[in-house]
Amino acid sequence: MSRTALRICPLCEATCGLTLTIDGTRVTGARGDRDDVFSKGFICPKGASFGAVDGDPDRLRTPLVRRDGELREATWEEAFDAVAAGIRPVVERHGPHSVGVVLGNPNVHTMAGALYPPVLLAALGTRSLFTASTLDQMPKHVSSGLLYGDANAIPVPDLDHTDHLLLIGANPLESNGSLCTAPDFPGKLKALKARGGTLTVVDPRRTRTARLADRHIAVRPGADALLLAAMAHVLLEEDLADLKDLAPHVEGLPELREAVSDFAPEEVAAACDVDAAVIRTLARELAAAPTAAVYGRIGSCTVPHGTLASWLVDVLNILTGNLDRPGGALFPQAATDRTPRPAGPGRGFALGRWHSRVSGHPEAKGELPISALAEEIDTVTDEGEPVRALVCVAANPVLSAPDGDRLDKALGSLDFMVSVDPYLNETSRHADVVLPPPPPAQSPHHDFAFNTLAVRNQVRYTRPAVPLEPGRMAETEILARLVLAATGMHGAEPEAVDAMVIEQSLGKAAKDPHSPVHGRDPRDLAARLTGVNGPERRLDMMLRLGPYGDGFGARPDGLSLEKLLAHPHGIDLGPLRPRLPQPLRTRSGRIELLPAPIAGDLPRLRAARRANPAALVLVGRRHLRSNNSWMHNVPALTGGSNRCTVHIHPDDAGRLGIADGAPVRVKGAGGEVTAPAEVTADVRPGVVSLPHGWGHDRPGTRLAHAATDPGVNVNQLLDGSLLDPLSGNAVLNGVPVELAPVG
Repeated sequence: MSRTALRICPLCEATCGLTLTIDGTRVTGARGDRDDVFSKGFICPKGASFGAVDGDPDRLRTPLVRRDGELREATWEEAFDAVAAGIRPVVERHGPHSVGVVLGNPNVHTMAGALYPPVLLAALGTRSLFTASTLDQMPKHVSSGLLYGDANAIPVPDLDHTDHLLLIGANPLESNGSLCTAPDFPGKLKALKARGGTLTVVDPRRTRTARLADRHIAVRPGADALLLAAMAHVLLEEDLADLKDLAPHVEGLPELREAVSDFAPEEVAAACDVDAAVIRTLARELAAAPTAAVYGRIGSCTVPHGTLASWLVDVLNILTGNLDRPGGALFPQAATDRTPRPAGPGRGFALGRWHSRVSGHPEAKGELPISALAEEIDTVTDEGEPVRALVCVAANPVLSAPDGDRLDKALGSLDFMVSVDPYLNETSRHADVVLPPPPPAQSPHHDFAFNTLAVRNQVRYTRPAVPLEPGRMAETEILARLVLAATGMHGAEPEAVDAMVIEQSLGKAAKDPHSPVHGRDPRDLAARLTGVNGPERRLDMMLRLGPYGDGFGARPDGLSLEKLLAHPHGIDLGPLRPRLPQPLRTRSGRIELLPAPIAGDLPRLRAARRANPAALVLVGRRHLRSNNSWMHNVPALTGGSNRCTVHIHPDDAGRLGIADGAPVRVKGAGGEVTAPAEVTADVRPGVVSLPHGWGHDRPGTRLAHAATDPGVNVNQLLDGSLLDPLSGNAVLNGVPVELAPVG
């Protein structure tokens, strides 16, 4: 007898609602939930393949522990005993910073990944934190921190209401969007055009999104910041800037005017390979639009000037008066956000509070560049201990970080490593202990991170659609036990972690004069929490203390877990609304338009106007049926257009003697790879493209389907030395390469 159950899809940032068909304990189908308040029935190929992802036979079912050099099945008790025995001696002998923590992209797609890693990091006291953010969006966090005083205050385009949308380095028709949580992003772009709006796409590739655009600008890879700076120059030079209601909240406009005075379109046109008249037209159209939004994504983040490009995206929104304005770019308000504080000066945002041991990279948002992970393990210096133990949660940096070969060797030299991962992949194969979480159907889901980036305020929660199989352990319990084992509390009940967090959070809230529970007894508040387990009680607490919460009875119509459970398709909290100055946490209490670190990096951008471009540069690409290295083991999501090929323009192919479909050798600073050529005019001349997440050919993994068509690891072309200096983000696009036909 089949039944249906609701589940929020965890396979990309769109967070669509699904209706699963379940036979016994097996997911046999997935369709869009038409009653979902956010996605309204939309589904993409990844969501439609939820059952295949959930039921992948290569998913690990029991823990693995290394014995006599081999990973062997073990009990959960044996696995956590091994974790405690492996990590605690390293901490006691070499200090907390000798334990590294790596958090991967899937980590933010799970409820457990949001709730427990912060507790682990605080309890360990390590500064050796590396995450997928420095392969992706760290420039946006840094620019937001410098502009607004809060690295997580990221404005998103008001897709449903804008008249003019400028996308730079973004391909949401295939990625479904990121740092902008929007189910059916393609449909929203088509609706924009249907209501008479304008879509402009800046991208060196003629992507599916670019084909939909009214105007496609094939900028030279890596020149994004120059193009945006020239647009800012035009707005100021031609007196087109109009801050509107933003004016009282902004400081630094005269300094900005001076800072961009050297970036006239005529000065940057050659470096961008975009005509100066076109650049001026882009700026004038942006200023003339009734409402407009500029949105930049991974293509403009993973370049040498990623932080400057991210900053300039917001500068353009500010100069046109479109920040914090309906139809422009607004700050979402998630249901689990902290209780809103009154507007006023804050502590601001600081970079470089500590530095990496080997190369001296400054931390950003508490993180060190993941490009530096290998050297932090394999290099001995006089500046403290190397990383000797590693906790790796939902991460595969051997494929996702530059120079995987070096990192592969470095991981093999660790004293101890534990991976929380459902697969034995290119990274987890090095672990001494592998702790496999259950399939997504057996886990609850609430999007803590992505609701802070959503294009409409809403809140949804789904309990597990399928009970835990015998022998499985909930991911929340795995991470709670990992916290205990790694921090000297091995043997305590996992509920103690949640109880500690609740006690600390409610104690702090009761002392906060701006909290709805100020002055109340934290123990009484804790006793009023509902939920079947610690994670649900924590969710209930966050909902009640949040901006829409019931304040533990202070606001009877507000949110609680009980109310949310009564609305299985979610609760709509309304469109994005202007919120300034409340989100600002700068020391001035205003938007600081030209922060000192930004001003200090502008000379490097000025020098880029005269740089000699390489003959061929590399850019990445994304497939609709893929998400980094996660899904290549699912047959339904591979094949067809989802292939690891080298895109090359016909002019370059002819010049180099490369035939369509023939093997081509690509060489970069970090190594070389060989893949089939795909000759296409969808890339501009001088650009080649390889997708990321491939390279499933290393021994010792258990990814049977992925190994049949392994592809190549594009990040092996990088040696890890190219970073955006402000954010530590890896430079993955605009990298010089050489191509040659094989044989």
